[in-house]
Amino acid sequence: MFHFLRHHRVHMHAHGHHHGGGRERGPKMFDAGALRYVVLHLIAQKPRHGYELIKEIEQLAGGGYAPSPGAIYPLLAMLLDLGHIDSSADGNKKLHTITAEGQAFLDENRQLLDAILARLHNPGEGGRGGLRTAMHALKVAVIEQARSGPHDDAKVARIIAILQRAMHDITHLDQDGAR
Repeated sequence: MFHFLRHHRVHMHAHGHHHGGGRERGPKMFDAGALRYVVLHLIAQKPRHGYELIKEIEQLAGGGYAPSPGAIYPLLAMLLDLGHIDSSADGNKKLHTITAEGQAFLDENRQLLDAILARLHNPGEGGRGGLRTAMHALKVAVIEQARSGPHDDAKVARIIAILQRAMHDITHLDQDGAR
């Protein structure tokens, strides 16, 4: 399992797109373009690096969603081209700050931004949305544990056993309820 996760992660990043697996994917959180409002909002709060934006959005979403670098970095380039942010070298990273034009854009779109932020904070309470969020959070936990530290066969075996027990319990829910 660990080998699969590691191979799949390398495959995803090598080809620049994500087809399942990896922490970058999750429930569809944003419509096309909505992510730019959140990114601009976060940069308006304080200057940030791309990686910080990914982590902050993940934290805002309660761990249920994290945008991929392939979504964030082209978006930052677009915001730079639009004149909504400035970028400056900060070691080997770029620090992004909002411009007056970017702040004016945010101010003009405050209602939309507030709606997007509300959705980000409450991605799908209850029902199937809650189920998707829980499944994604489980996937993130499994992948992080499998990736953390040096390869450990015993740890991977424990993860697999936990997942197999969960799968068994879920598969037999109807049978358990009938007893």
